[in-house]
Amino acid sequence: MHSDPREIQMIVLDVDGVLTDGSIWVGQDGYELKRFHVRDGLGIKVWMKLGHQIAVISGRSSQAVQRRMEELGVSLVYQGIKDKQKCLSELMDRSGLSLAQIAYVGDDWPDLGVLKRVGYPIAVADAEGPVRKIAAYTTHRKGGEGAVREAIDHLLKGKGKSGQESEEAGADGGSEVRPIRDAEPIFRVVD
Repeated sequence: MHSDPREIQMIVLDVDGVLTDGSIWVGQDGYELKRFHVRDGLGIKVWMKLGHQIAVISGRSSQAVQRRMEELGVSLVYQGIKDKQKCLSELMDRSGLSLAQIAYVGDDWPDLGVLKRVGYPIAVADAEGPVRKIAAYTTHRKGGEGAVREAIDHLLKGKGKSGQESEEAGADGGSEVRPIRDAEPIFRVVD
């Protein structure tokens, strides 16, 4: 039995295939590039501005992910995680939340263990069949194409939040993101 969306206080996100389309671009010089959808970023900011938490658990490590999460103000970022279920338990201890208060957005087999445990499992539209099968909600959008924003909108609607409340929370969504001038490139392969 899945939790009621009104109970959800934290959304935990996978990265590759959820926040991105799953592509990893690696140049000859070893720089790694990932593409993030701006609507996902705004959704994350709105969710947090409304008093909820966001965390990221990724099996890979990437400076691009760290940089993007820092821009969005997400501090619970776990990368290079081989055991996502153990990481989820640590995250619960740190946040004081129960499984019933956590949603997880995933796309592939490594996410299945966590998806089976959380209160509200969410799959992106192009997730593998077993992931979609156990999801309480499957987005219409694919990973990296606004699926996280759609999942957030779905949960906010389930919480009875109006579109106007979300709009007001996101009205200044881009104001905190500042470009870093003369910074070292951050797109290095760190695995």
